[in-house]
Amino acid sequence: MISKPLLQNLPSTADLPCSDDTPVDNEDQNLLPNLLLLSLIYLWSARMDWYFGVDMAVYHTTGVSPKVPVVPDGFLSLEVERKKGGKSRRSYATWEENEVVPIFVLEMVSHRPGGEYDEKLELYAQLGVLYYLIYNPEFWQRDRHQPFELYKLENGVYQLQIGEPYWMPEVGLGIGRYRGLVGGLSQEILTWYDAAGDRELSPEERERQRTEQERQAKEQAQQRARRLEELLRAQGIDPDRLPDV
Repeated sequence: MISKPLLQNLPSTADLPCSDDTPVDNEDQNLLPNLLLLSLIYLWSARMDWYFGVDMAVYHTTGVSPKVPVVPDGFLSLEVERKKGGKSRRSYATWEENEVVPIFVLEMVSHRPGGEYDEKLELYAQLGVLYYLIYNPEFWQRDRHQPFELYKLENGVYQLQIGEPYWMPEVGLGIGRYRGLVGGLSQEILTWYDAAGDRELSPEERERQRTEQERQAKEQAQQRARRLEELLRAQGIDPDRLPDV
């Protein structure tokens, strides 16, 4: 831990690299965290007290140097500005965020193991990240783990949680896996859930749902109009010659 006098001399994020420049191993490492972000932008559009970063450097004072970041595939912080000073962040430094550390971190395992089950697990525990999700859909057997493992920090130690989707009350969201269509292709994705265990729909799904509801409402109105017309004709009244009211 860096002593408090040194905190005054910590660098600004404007002077720090925004990532570790390590290329991702596959497109899902960018796609899946960004889908979570896009969903949050819709779900929490009225909230300005959160930030979700994707493949962004997180600088902190619990490691060997404040200039050495950890770069999660995705992370969520609460009680921070969505736009830092009205501008987009280049990176995330805890000393510029009132010491707010991410409450949720996502790491996706690829064909090159990156210490997700040991080094990063220990680092995030030291940092104080409450929830740590390791998503390993392809190499879980190689690593002798499950494809979806969510850990919660309890008394400074991560404990593997049971159940999926898993509700995170401190976050106000649940998370789990779902197989759906992404760009017309079927694939497994990570997605948010509500407290009842129901999946939060994507913006596209909500738009399709709204369009379908409007279509059904229009069809029902047309059916009611046809039934009224048939009733009037049965009474000998021409519905096309009704007097103006």
